[in-house]
Amino acid sequence: MSVHELKRPQVLEWPAERLDHLPRAQAQLHHWAQITPLHIALRHKRQGQWYAWRWIDALRDVERLADGLRQQGFGEQSRLALSGAFEPNLLLLALAAQSIGGQVLTLADDLEPEALYQQLWRIHPTHSYAQGRQQVRHWQSANLLDFNQLLGPVDPAQHLHRWWQSSGETVLWSEEGTHWQGGLKEVLEQWLNSGHGLAFPESLASARRDCSEVAPTGLLLSPERLQHVADAIERRLAPPGTWRRRLCDWAIAHPQSGVRRLIKNRVRKLLGFQRLAYIWQPPSTQKPHNDPAWLAEFKRDIA
Repeated sequence: MSVHELKRPQVLEWPAERLDHLPRAQAQLHHWAQITPLHIALRHKRQGQWYAWRWIDALRDVERLADGLRQQGFGEQSRLALSGAFEPNLLLLALAAQSIGGQVLTLADDLEPEALYQQLWRIHPTHSYAQGRQQVRHWQSANLLDFNQLLGPVDPAQHLHRWWQSSGETVLWSEEGTHWQGGLKEVLEQWLNSGHGLAFPESLASARRDCSEVAPTGLLLSPERLQHVADAIERRLAPPGTWRRRLCDWAIAHPQSGVRRLIKNRVRKLLGFQRLAYIWQPPSTQKPHNDPAWLAEFKRDIA
């Protein structure tokens, strides 16, 4: 009888990504829960309805999730693999795992099954969390966690309630997922550093409509997603060369006069950007390219 060494599959060029430890994350979460406990920290649209988490809710959920993870054997030597769209469950679970001292890794949420198996073989997570039925069935061998089981019984009225928004409220917007390399760290840092509310769409397909409902003051987007937004804006505006498009370009180029300012504001409202003040991107991912005039005026590096 011959013995053959079991060879690991070829590792992809885009490996699983470790979420760098965020040393101030827990202190920041406690800070906002203490000074603005009833302010809205997170928003997410689910089954056509908006739901909200106050800062005190976010802190309590992280603490409950940490207890749930410990009951599942998660400790300082454990590795939690995350995959899916950025939304409250994923962010809070990542913070809970880090509060215990465990390692958090992200895998792109658009990997083909074979590529996913290769990555799971390579990183060998002790625990995992993935979203979507199609995704979940490929994760069963990675000790897949049930979020509701980790969180435990919660009064549905605690954070499943419709939110309202004041005119002066600052709201950040993200429509990304773990396919954005380094994105989870960037989103967590900007959210916790600023103390502003952070909103997520129900899905990428409904992102533009959901964004218009939120009317965010800031966007947290990868270069790829920003280009997608730019393309969507281009499709919604009148075709280049038409009188309506020339009118829009005229308004954005010289918005000082009352008529031009009025036109510009109407177009911004059409795009869901009536309150938009800036678009943030990490300096390391910024690429020199020609942004549409409707986006260029909002781009700003606040790192």
